[in-house]
Amino acid sequence: MSAPLTLYTYWRSSAAFRVRIALHLKGLPFDSVPVHLVQDGGQQRTPAYAARNPQRLVPALTHGGAVLTQSLAIIEYLDEVFPSAPLLPTDPLSRHRARALAQLVACDIHPLGNLRVLQYLEQELQLPADARTQWISRWIRDGLSAFETLLEQERGGDFCVGTAPTLADCALVPQLYNARRFGIDLTPYPRLLHIDAACMALPAFQAAAPERQPDAPPA
Repeated sequence: MSAPLTLYTYWRSSAAFRVRIALHLKGLPFDSVPVHLVQDGGQQRTPAYAARNPQRLVPALTHGGAVLTQSLAIIEYLDEVFPSAPLLPTDPLSRHRARALAQLVACDIHPLGNLRVLQYLEQELQLPADARTQWISRWIRDGLSAFETLLEQERGGDFCVGTAPTLADCALVPQLYNARRFGIDLTPYPRLLHIDAACMALPAFQAAAPERQPDAPPA
């Protein structure tokens, strides 16, 4: 029997959302341990959690005695250890494309609107709420515009790369969820919206959705 998988997660974390999608796409059972990023000053800052992930970020995934961090690296690990339902294409160019699109989100959009960045803008720089929203909206729109253009250059199926979800889709869908949270108009990105709809029609994406998580607040 394979070692158990335990995901340290927060219902609204887009990085944790990515890993939940991958786990469900692969049909891997896992236990969820909620780490509330706001309550108690942020449970990710406790010594117990910091010992697990010194960055004090979610997600973290334990597999047997190993502790895995960084969402994209976790997903690639899962793809290597559990190769069924692969999340990276087989040919090198398509693999690069999936990785590049995922990194566009995870490296260039998401960090600029992460909770700790927004808290710094609020608490240290004392920017008002409208200025913080303007900040995050700028970087989300810039990134999504680039993503849309890249997809227009090479039209494929219903997903980011080819005819099945990949690492890129695992990154895109949570970022679009974030964009909606901040009231960003997504009509300029019809290709992204098409992919989002195709993904969210799949049970794996539905099961990974923030509102479906056990730590989500009641509707």
